[in-house]
Amino acid sequence: MSHDVYLFGQILGTHSFLLKDGFLKPDEYSEIKDHYFLPGGETGTAATVLSSLGVSVLMDGTWIGTDVAPMLRSFYENESVDLSALRFVEDDPGVMDYVVIAGLVRSPMGRFQQLFSSGRRWWNVPRAEDVRGCRAAGIDPFFGDDSQKAASLCIEFGVPYVTIDSRHDSFLHKHAAVNVISHECLSQHYADMSPEEVMTLMIDSGDGLTILTQGGDEMLYGRHGGSVHRMKPFDVEVRSTLGAGDTYKAGCVYGVLHGMSDEELVRFAAACSAIAITRYPLPLFPPKMEEVEDEMGTVPFSSKW
Repeated sequence: MSHDVYLFGQILGTHSFLLKDGFLKPDEYSEIKDHYFLPGGETGTAATVLSSLGVSVLMDGTWIGTDVAPMLRSFYENESVDLSALRFVEDDPGVMDYVVIAGLVRSPMGRFQQLFSSGRRWWNVPRAEDVRGCRAAGIDPFFGDDSQKAASLCIEFGVPYVTIDSRHDSFLHKHAAVNVISHECLSQHYADMSPEEVMTLMIDSGDGLTILTQGGDEMLYGRHGGSVHRMKPFDVEVRSTLGAGDTYKAGCVYGVLHGMSDEELVRFAAACSAIAITRYPLPLFPPKMEEVEDEMGTVPFSSKW
């Protein structure tokens, strides 16, 4: 069976806690307004959003343990997300994270440093048969050589892919159709450079589209040999920012799948993300196509320098 999109990366069970009266303060009680256990991770969230937009997805990456598997299977039972490539293990509860949310502020917690430093594998190796036949892909950069293998398979079979937070000198960036760089990535890898300087470095290092997202500030986007453009994000009331970046990635994958121009793709992804931050929990209320089209009617302007 062929799928529109192949996604490879982080697939988690996310425990999210929406607080009632502001963010946590030391030694003070906080009231939990809502708590959910739902699919998360960059790839899990993107799969949910793409399914909501009418895209068929084959999802691969993180091994799924005993605490996560029942929820994941139940959630995607009636969605256009194929779990057949995943490995379900019986000797581990599975990868989970815990996120505390209060409006614009959120704090994720987990054991990822421990997992990555353990020296043991906890994700799949990408397979040619899963990539072949897809028309677009999304690849998280977190699994090192295996993320690069996913990208190599995409190149081999002519499948354009979107990645996130991949450095300018990485294989993933050099061959990506789109690389979305977050504010967190800028702070971690390019703290001594301005966004404009990072943008110049990025577009000189690959032929694909680079997008710098900066939260509520202007997005920068462009590609080698062209102008760098700016676009304002959509103005919406924020309920939770959890999953906003993953939804943006999903919007980019959708744009690549449907051959959108650079400006169309950036606007579409921004509209998807804008809708996402008005929702909690996002997996239960992902953006629908008619909502994205309505949001794009407000048209943030694009300029260049």
